Amino acid sequence: MVQERRAAESDDRARLTLPQLRLDDLLAELHARLDAARGTRDRVHALLEAVVSIGGELDLETVLRRITEAATALAEARYGALGVIDEDGERLVQFVTVGMDEADIARIDHWPHGHGILGLLIKEPHPLRLTDLATHPESHGFPADHPPMSTFLGVPIRVRDEVFGNLYLTEKAGGGAFEEEDEVIVTALATAAGIAIENARLYDEARRRERWLEASAEISTALLSGTDPQDVTSLVAERARQVAGATMAAVALADESGEAFEIVAVDGPDAQPVLGLRIPGGRTVVDAVYATGRPQRLADGAAVAAEAGAPPGLAVGPLLIVPLGLDGSARGVIAVANGRGEPEFTDAVQRLLEAFAGQAAIALELAARRRDTERLALLEDRDRIAKDLHDTVIQRLFATAMTLMSTVRITENPEVGTRVRRAVDDLDGTIQQIRSTIFALQRAPGDDGLRARLYDVVEAAAHPLGFAPAVRVDGPLDNDVPEEVGGHLLAVASEALSNIARHADAASATVSVEVGADLVLRVEDDGRGISPVGRRSGLRNMEERAHRLGGRFSTADRPGGGTLLEWRVPLHDAA
Repeated sequence: MVQERRAAESDDRARLTLPQLRLDDLLAELHARLDAARGTRDRVHALLEAVVSIGGELDLETVLRRITEAATALAEARYGALGVIDEDGERLVQFVTVGMDEADIARIDHWPHGHGILGLLIKEPHPLRLTDLATHPESHGFPADHPPMSTFLGVPIRVRDEVFGNLYLTEKAGGGAFEEEDEVIVTALATAAGIAIENARLYDEARRRERWLEASAEISTALLSGTDPQDVTSLVAERARQVAGATMAAVALADESGEAFEIVAVDGPDAQPVLGLRIPGGRTVVDAVYATGRPQRLADGAAVAAEAGAPPGLAVGPLLIVPLGLDGSARGVIAVANGRGEPEFTDAVQRLLEAFAGQAAIALELAARRRDTERLALLEDRDRIAKDLHDTVIQRLFATAMTLMSTVRITENPEVGTRVRRAVDDLDGTIQQIRSTIFALQRAPGDDGLRARLYDVVEAAAHPLGFAPAVRVDGPLDNDVPEEVGGHLLAVASEALSNIARHADAASATVSVEVGADLVLRVEDDGRGISPVGRRSGLRNMEERAHRLGGRFSTADRPGGGTLLEWRVPLHDAA
């Protein structure tokens, strides 16, 4: 009986313990589910926070950085990257990384271009999870000094129906593999990221268009308001860099033959070394863009920079070159470049830069036409003044001189005759000066003829002399004097004025040039005259120049004090 009672009590205890055990299992499972729910809730909250964070930003570079950081945190990965695919869908043109410091990045030879596993995601844009990268058939290994990586999760980012790029995550925290939940949450982030990227791209394009319109208006206003063309060209380079969002920009204009180019304006912190470089024509990228009118984009512009003679240390990466003008009327090219490892230029950037270059070329052409019109109007006005001086003023002065000369014949007072002759001489000198003025008026602005260079020599001597010498030119100096003879003329005039400034202590000087069978230069002053002692190397040089051309040189004292230098060479023999 006792044993039966004990057995019954044992059965009762067993029946009581079994539900207790089942309850503990249920509670443990419930706790596990609650923990999982909390974890899922936390990850969903983190996902929502990430979506809000990237959706509130409009700068594309910042958006890409935040997407990469959010994906790395959500999947608990050590390393994360976002690769942007080019518009042809063939390779990576931008790579944003998280988890590597600057030293790690500097040690890597180059960023991935889209081969191996990364290329597989480009060709087949579907989520991909791997426990060991090295065992996959598409694996190509890593560059030298690349951190070791094994576990992998890749998810494509789509913008509408276009694959914009891929998220790459490696090295799951704790050493485990990426799970399906990681894939789901990163895929959800990628979906939201596509919307944020589209908004940022639209905003970026709108900003670029706004900058393009502002830059075009600024350049047109500057040109049409009379700003120096060189300053406007520098402005074109500056605004081109801003429109393209580039590191540096340059404007290269074709020379008169169209067979070579000179870089006339640059913008960018590292662009100054290329200013003034000449790019030869022929089979170069610059020449091809100029000749065909078709832009060219290069992933690496180092070869083009080398063709232009740029310093070897200039790090030129992606390059975009567009013509400055339309086919057949292009003035040169505009080139924008990024540094090595920086993003390539997109179709949208190319279209904007083409439009900007077209507007800038039109503005430059209109400004040139306006300058030509103003130049023509000025020349016509000068021609009218010259004709009035020749046909009216000179004729009246000549008639007055003739009348005075006839008066000399009928006067009996010698003093009156002398004064009249002196007045006639003054009138003759005035006529010569007016003729010189007529020749000067007929010279176009910017002309570098012999007459203009002679005036430049005389102007340069005004400061050391302390006064402006008078100048008289009689005859077609620009047309009848050979270039070699003209060079000697300028040298002699400069030496003569220099001697006056150093030795004569004069208060006035006159430079007169006559062009006929001989070229005659006379320089006279009212100074102390030529000293009988001292160096005479300057006078000897002038004499040697005259003898070399078959001419002669002489000096004489003026009656009232001072010196007259005469340098005469035959023009026909010299020619």
